[in-house]
Amino acid sequence: MNWLDRKTAWTVALSLGALAAAAPLAAQTQGNGYLFREPIASFNLRGGFAHPIAGSDIFSFSKEQFTLGSWDFSGPMAAADLGISLSDRIELVGGVGYSGSVATSEYRAFVEDNPDEDEIRQTHTFMRVPVTASLKAYLAPQGRSFGQFAWVPAPYAPYVGAGAGGMWYRFEQEGDFVNSETLVIRTDRLESAGWTQTAHAFAGVDFSLSPRFGITTEARYDWARAELNEFSYEGFEPIDLSGLSVTAGLHIRI
Repeated sequence: MNWLDRKTAWTVALSLGALAAAAPLAAQTQGNGYLFREPIASFNLRGGFAHPIAGSDIFSFSKEQFTLGSWDFSGPMAAADLGISLSDRIELVGGVGYSGSVATSEYRAFVEDNPDEDEIRQTHTFMRVPVTASLKAYLAPQGRSFGQFAWVPAPYAPYVGAGAGGMWYRFEQEGDFVNSETLVIRTDRLESAGWTQTAHAFAGVDFSLSPRFGITTEARYDWARAELNEFSYEGFEPIDLSGLSVTAGLHIRI
């Protein structure tokens, strides 16, 4: 792991930790089957699966040259969100996420001349880390107030939302590569990494388990593109970082 990977890992860990620390702040505001007041914030910690669209020419070239398919760039993801209530149905949400994949491949058209040698293999690593702000709108009431001192959550509450922010990415290919002109095999590591702008839209449902806790399911689509490192990927168009993710996890009312 290089210094940039370590820096990004610490950024994600600290962000998740900061979000998680907000969850217990209102631990004494719950009664038997109800809350003593309407929630002022929420915390979500989710896991799931992310499928990049892989629509730019670097992905097309890689799938043509190597034994890769579109799903080889898909993988697990994790996300955490902290929402601040602006009204009974609107939240301002700050979030951070991580998705990544590691795939191995061989050349489709080339093999070693020496049968005693291994296949011409490569390892492909693709990571995305969005840090975003969003507006989240509930399509039905999250709960009902009874008098001044009791708030009961609804069994479920669907929502939609959209937002923007920044995304850090890393695309790396390491292994043996064939020069198409000389047919010489060389060992190399090609890498491009950095930050870019991103936008997203999402929809989901909160399911109540108790006045304080619930389960959230969410589908989200991210849009992002970034310039590739010209030293490693000269002549390629910007890499497509867009994709769909589906997650589920713990919802905490604060």
